[in-house]
Amino acid sequence: MKIQYRNDGITVFESALYRTTCTVISLAQSVLIVDPNWLPDEIDFIADYVQQHFSGYTQYLIFTHSDYDHIIGYGKFPNAKVIASEKLTSNPRKQEILKQIEDFDNEYYITRNYPLAYPAVNYSILTDVQTLTIENTQLIFYLAPGHVTDGLFILIPSKNCWIAGDYLSNIEIPFVDDNLKDYILTLTKAQSILDQYKEITILITGHGDLAVSRMEIQNRINNDSFYLKSLGNKDDEKVDHLIKKYSFHPVMKVAHEKNKKII
Repeated sequence: MKIQYRNDGITVFESALYRTTCTVISLAQSVLIVDPNWLPDEIDFIADYVQQHFSGYTQYLIFTHSDYDHIIGYGKFPNAKVIASEKLTSNPRKQEILKQIEDFDNEYYITRNYPLAYPAVNYSILTDVQTLTIENTQLIFYLAPGHVTDGLFILIPSKNCWIAGDYLSNIEIPFVDDNLKDYILTLTKAQSILDQYKEITILITGHGDLAVSRMEIQNRINNDSFYLKSLGNKDDEKVDHLIKKYSFHPVMKVAHEKNKKII
């Protein structure tokens, strides 16, 4: 499995599918595992990496949101303590999400060596700026609805790191699968986070390349804000010009048409 980034105890893995990322962050005697995914061999690779480098460490699984590609590896880490938003726990679509995993595996004749299950959460995030201290490391959480209802931003200031889930990707336009107004408010929140936490220099997104400078993070906020404004104004000319900049622009065009139907 490709390792996209490794530095200062942060390792970012990249799946062959949709360039989906999984982040592993080591602390003194604990390890954080964010959104382990996709294919069985890839999830085995991540689990083996954790076992090889962090045997005996307390494991924490963090889910940025409930999309099936992000919770698909949950069952591989049965001893981990789970952190996610309260809305992930109360999501009424649990069975639908599990069926999406089953349908994916059936379509491609995939078998897994762990049970498929929806995450059982140990630490629920209910509000912005909710914190959790693991050893001496503080995690700061912000609710991030818009793409889906149960999204989370995770900040780890001591690691200069912000994990954004399916927001602020450099390879995708915003996927407004839930609510345009909420998505715009989440990007406003993202700007406030960047302004407030001057130590943040690394942004890890759910798909694509991480950003390694504040300028790049700012550019992504600006880019996605421009797209959402154009979407809301039904300005297809501006959207078409923007989408052509993406490597997978035919797919982004389809995503844009889906966004138009949702709003």
